[in-house]
Amino acid sequence: MARKGENPIPKGRVRRTAKVAGLAGGQTARNYATKAANLTRDEQGRRDAAERRQADAAEQILAVLGNMKGAAMKVGQVASFIDTGALPERSREKIQARLAELRDSAPRVPFKEMRRVIEQDLGGPLEEEFSHFDEEAVAAASIGQVYRATLREAGGGRLSGREVAVKVQYPGVAAAVRSDLQNLGLIMRLAKRIAPGMDAKAMAAEIRERLSDELDYEHEAQSQRAFAREWRGHPFIVVPDVVTSLSRERVLVTEWVDGAGFEEIKDLPAAERDRFAEILFRFFFGSLYRNGHFSGDPHPGNYKLMEDGRVAFFDFGMTKQLGRGHLEAEVTAIRLGMEDDAQGLHNHLATMGFFDAADPELSPAAVLEHFHAVTDWYTQDGEQTLDRALVAQVLVDFGDPRSEYWELMKRQTMPPEAMLARRMEALTLGVLGQLGATANWHRIAREWLFGDPPSTPLGVQEAAFFGRRHAAA
Repeated sequence: MARKGENPIPKGRVRRTAKVAGLAGGQTARNYATKAANLTRDEQGRRDAAERRQADAAEQILAVLGNMKGAAMKVGQVASFIDTGALPERSREKIQARLAELRDSAPRVPFKEMRRVIEQDLGGPLEEEFSHFDEEAVAAASIGQVYRATLREAGGGRLSGREVAVKVQYPGVAAAVRSDLQNLGLIMRLAKRIAPGMDAKAMAAEIRERLSDELDYEHEAQSQRAFAREWRGHPFIVVPDVVTSLSRERVLVTEWVDGAGFEEIKDLPAAERDRFAEILFRFFFGSLYRNGHFSGDPHPGNYKLMEDGRVAFFDFGMTKQLGRGHLEAEVTAIRLGMEDDAQGLHNHLATMGFFDAADPELSPAAVLEHFHAVTDWYTQDGEQTLDRALVAQVLVDFGDPRSEYWELMKRQTMPPEAMLARRMEALTLGVLGQLGATANWHRIAREWLFGDPPSTPLGVQEAAFFGRRHAAA
């Protein structure tokens, strides 16, 4: 029995299904009522009613998801990558606040319960491994909480005696996830009300495939070690080391890093925000196209600006490794679009599995026009400020019924191997838009797309780093 004020993790499928299905039923009734009222409204009235319905649905869905864990919480995070770009202007601030709560402020579990998980996985009392352990969590992830602790001098290898971050999985969350996965189709239909362009079936398949990895912190530790090796010695990117000897299925111990969070960074002068934004762009997009190994979860809680100007990146539970053939195919598609080769782009995307080449509704000209709508911010040469208006329009054109390309998009699909990369790119763009960042994103991207020389001071530093890496290899 949960104590007053605590938020238990509901595990039973019947209980969780009732919670979600009750919301779905309420939304269905409201939709019918709105459709009936629309018969007597003019076009503007119908549009206003649709926007109010969408905003109301978003708030109610977020309220239910925010009280759940497991796959439901992850669906909320997946929906949040759209940020608020595809939501009505009048509701944007309100919905953004709720998304931030869902993404960053999961209900807390009492420390004594989390301590039990740590000691069960480590096979002994905390005091055997840590000289100090803060009982107050410093952050809440979708399926766990993060604590600050200090290793004993005798343990932790290179990090002995150092401060560490200890990520601990919520007790019972694995059972909750299994229950959520049984209801995933229903949950995804609810999430689709927030992001109508989401391919619910494909996204559900992605979540099913990746949640088992995310539940296993040993798998995340392996991914983080790989990223730490790839970026070790980089002039402005840091991936904290993993304390392998203390990392288990439900406990992940990593090097602690101090730094400014995203809300602080948003208040910095424009030049400093631009520099930070360029680093994010180089890490997330650069990881994809340089290494084929990238993090698919670049939400604002996953990085800090260190005092020395470097940026530390965290949370590698959702990563993907793409083969060289797929990466080359993606670069070819970008090049064809940049060259305005409509027929070549159409043929190439069809070959990649985005649509049927014989579909008469998908003309090469329309496909090229849509390509430019969603990529011009980094495929067109010139300085570009990514303000909220621009980002909102790109995200609408990325997958929303209000887009002029909606009929085109409905006839397309997203190959599974491309889905996480597109999610990463959309969320990264949303973050850059919150920073109001300015750069020639095209010239920066050409460094990893086509091997062009560096176009910024950060690019010069990075080119030297990769030059040394290649020479050592």
